Amino acid sequence: MITEECSAARQMALPPVLCGAKELLFNRELSLLEFFRRVLEEAQDDAQPLLERLKFLSIFSSHVDEFFMIRVSALKEQLTGEVTELSPDGRTPTEQLSASRQLLLPLIEAQMHCLQDEVLPQLKPHGIVVAAYDSLADSERRALDAYFMASVFPVLTPLAVDPSHPFPYISNLSLNLGLMVEARPEHGITKSLTGRLEPRFVRIKIPQVLPRLVPVGGTRSTYVRLEELIAANASALFPRMHAGACYPFRVTRDADMELREDEANDLLRLIEEQLRKRRFGTPVRLEVAATMPDEMVHYLTEALGLASDDVYVVNGPLNVPDLMSLYELHRPDLKDKPFKPTVPQPFVQSKSIFDVIKGQDVLLHHPYAAYSTVTDFIAQAATDPDVLAIKICLYRTGPDSPIPPALIEASERGKQVTALIELKARFDEAHNIEWAKRLEEAGVHVVYGILGLKTHGKLTLIVRREASGLRRYMHIATGNYNPTTSCTYTDLGLLTVDEEIGADATDLFNFLTGYSRQNKYRQLIVAPINLRERMLALIERETAHARAGRHARIIVKLNRLADPQIIRALYEASQAGVPVDLIVRSICMLRPGVPGLSETINVRSIVGRFLEHHRIYYFANGGDEEVFIGSADWMPRNFNRRVEVVIPIHEPQLRSYLKDVVLAAYLCDNARARVLQPDGTYQRVPSAPGDERLDSQLYFADGGGVSF
Repeated sequence: MITEECSAARQMALPPVLCGAKELLFNRELSLLEFFRRVLEEAQDDAQPLLERLKFLSIFSSHVDEFFMIRVSALKEQLTGEVTELSPDGRTPTEQLSASRQLLLPLIEAQMHCLQDEVLPQLKPHGIVVAAYDSLADSERRALDAYFMASVFPVLTPLAVDPSHPFPYISNLSLNLGLMVEARPEHGITKSLTGRLEPRFVRIKIPQVLPRLVPVGGTRSTYVRLEELIAANASALFPRMHAGACYPFRVTRDADMELREDEANDLLRLIEEQLRKRRFGTPVRLEVAATMPDEMVHYLTEALGLASDDVYVVNGPLNVPDLMSLYELHRPDLKDKPFKPTVPQPFVQSKSIFDVIKGQDVLLHHPYAAYSTVTDFIAQAATDPDVLAIKICLYRTGPDSPIPPALIEASERGKQVTALIELKARFDEAHNIEWAKRLEEAGVHVVYGILGLKTHGKLTLIVRREASGLRRYMHIATGNYNPTTSCTYTDLGLLTVDEEIGADATDLFNFLTGYSRQNKYRQLIVAPINLRERMLALIERETAHARAGRHARIIVKLNRLADPQIIRALYEASQAGVPVDLIVRSICMLRPGVPGLSETINVRSIVGRFLEHHRIYYFANGGDEEVFIGSADWMPRNFNRRVEVVIPIHEPQLRSYLKDVVLAAYLCDNARARVLQPDGTYQRVPSAPGDERLDSQLYFADGGGVSF
């Protein structure tokens, strides 16, 4: 119950001395880059197995690519659109672009040092060698040259630039070689007015259909990079011409889609059109090898319409994720110790998932609890003759998910099946479009959500006919219905037959699939309906408890915290003396530990083997504790532009598990945790001599936590 004290707290103003934007908030983009730094630090940790270090180097590169495709492109659009609005921390787009570059340059340099001087050299004693072509024996080079002529040469298409051939289109994130080619004098090619043979720029695209790492001599332990093999044989592509040295380069393009849903008659067709246009997005970054001559760098920069600050010189191989083929080698000695997810005990003892859920709420903690429980729940519903209807929200399913085929089977068995597929799930649009078409062909009712909103909530509703009447079974989760990522993401899911939650789930699906204007829910908290209001009220209630001398505390675990209104409420709670512990994986714009502003707020980030993805919200509430789980981070988009679902956990045993086991483990982590400082940097949790090392993820993987 929200008291009048809470309403009064909402009207509080911060002291004027603390109201400057730059003093109150960290910049969103720079905070995201600080998260990338923490990922890179995992690669730099020599206590990690070598192939795990390579994995983190790859993840770092993928994050940076997306940062340019989405965040940098958005800032550049603000510049071209002459947007004058400042960021929440008071920076112009130009200032943010400049600061981002200054932060990124040393990170990229550190990444290349880690790869070139540490990880790859340390793999050599273990029999895994990425060798330079020139370092190989003559017999090995001859064998590679033969492979080039047989398997690579026919695939290549050099594109020259001359008056009849304009500068070629360079596809997003493709790896390319640039070189200069000129005719040999003896072949009588026309000379320029200066009397000198005119050289031409040529681009060779490295084929993505061929492996980036080419085995040497038929072994699976020594490799050369494909671009080096092509460069060594470039002369074969230009008979009777002189081919200069080859230099790798890579272009990143704007990949964000601008949708005018209000003008679209067919959202699926609009997304398909935008996916085709994405290939031709505006260039936003040029990566070049450190060996590339300045003249060629300048030529490429101008040809792509970029500025010098858009050029990133890389002293090492471009497109590091291609090296992940080494991770696929069967080398368990160079990877994390494997762990086997467990099936929760209630399901081991019963063949019917419905019987288990009917008797108790079940909390699933992934990846430690096998995701097969979720897929079995949907598969059983598909074949159970008493199940009448299945409704599900699919955000990211993956190409090989067993869930859409189960829905197709259910529809073919005559059940009422509704699938809300979010076509706008970034970089999963193509997979979701394909599933949407296949589901529609099978008779599933496919819905694409609500105009102007992304449906990000994770919810399944199953209606089953039983002796007592119709009963609703629900699965409400923090993560996507994607069995592949469920092995590497930490997430939570609740299986329940709670009648009020079931009624809410029915109302929510009616809101999503029809024209219902439902704006009140019994148990669920739903964005954009009431999530912001409820979260602010819960924070303000803790503020009121603290002022009244009652027990108050907030513990929240999120992926991102970037909503200024929520941050302001947390500052006010801190000023009232509320202890606030925030576990935020990546972006955090809140500045903790500032006297008079946020001195009771602590922020930590966990980066480890698994991607921390679940969201948990705990409020002490004067001793009457409340715990929620859900799909929503605390960002403006989650409150305003997405459909999110948050659910209260009523069962005392489950609440205790979330607070006293899950959250407690993260707050005690002194192995992977880093603590956010008032200046925006992160420091590893210090440990005193004799302190027992606690890695929260290993704790759960070793059975320290169970699902109920």
